[in-house]
Amino acid sequence: MKPLAGGGQREMAGTVLGIDEAGRGSLLGPLVVACVGVDAAGARRLRGCGVADSKNFGAGERAHAARLALAAHIYQVALYVGISEISPQEIDARPGELNALEREHAARLLAQAPPCERVIADGARLFGPLVALDARVQAVNHGESAHVAVAAASVIAKTRRDARWLAILDIHRPAFGELLQGHCGGGYPNAVVRRFVRAYCEKFQRLPPELRQSWPIDDLRALLPAPSPAENELPARTAAPPKPTATQAARHAQLALWDHSPPEPAR
Repeated sequence: MKPLAGGGQREMAGTVLGIDEAGRGSLLGPLVVACVGVDAAGARRLRGCGVADSKNFGAGERAHAARLALAAHIYQVALYVGISEISPQEIDARPGELNALEREHAARLLAQAPPCERVIADGARLFGPLVALDARVQAVNHGESAHVAVAAASVIAKTRRDARWLAILDIHRPAFGELLQGHCGGGYPNAVVRRFVRAYCEKFQRLPPELRQSWPIDDLRALLPAPSPAENELPARTAAPPKPTATQAARHAQLALWDHSPPEPAR
């Protein structure tokens, strides 16, 4: 990993960059890392509108709607919003290196960010090695309490992660509608999600392409035909993606737009 950019630039007094992630332990879908930069005035505005740790809002549709409204405010107020997604394929390609992957993606986001006074990353052990690359980095536990920039990053990461999960549900609802109602556990390895994966394996005789195949899923692999000796340890992802539905296409269009401009604020 290369040293972070910006070390020789004039620091922007009072500006703090916060780093957080969402989806680290999920079974299906990406892990999302986000970085949000705010100055002192922006920090006051975000605290005033209720920006807090994304986990405080709970799960499900109402929680997603609340975070989505806050995300619109964050995009309006923040000096910088960066998002990086770690796909299941990237995670599977480097088993046992999830911490390193997160640090690499966080470092790239910081390299693209404007000069700042401090960087606060949520996770003392996870992000501690970044301190050696940039003295401005403070890796702390419960970073959302340390500065609202970290809470804002947690909201942005979780909102993007939820949007990706909803897009995955849109793909599979035509075949598994009775199993996929609401947010369906967010892709984490709970009973609802594992029930869907089992049904998918039984129906198609392969693992879902959105699954992290390097996760401990021996009980799910047992549902599949025995692999031939020539096959790799991780099953090949050969399933062609279904044609996007109108709803799925709209979700992806919204996500692409967010990469270049903020969402409309809640009315």
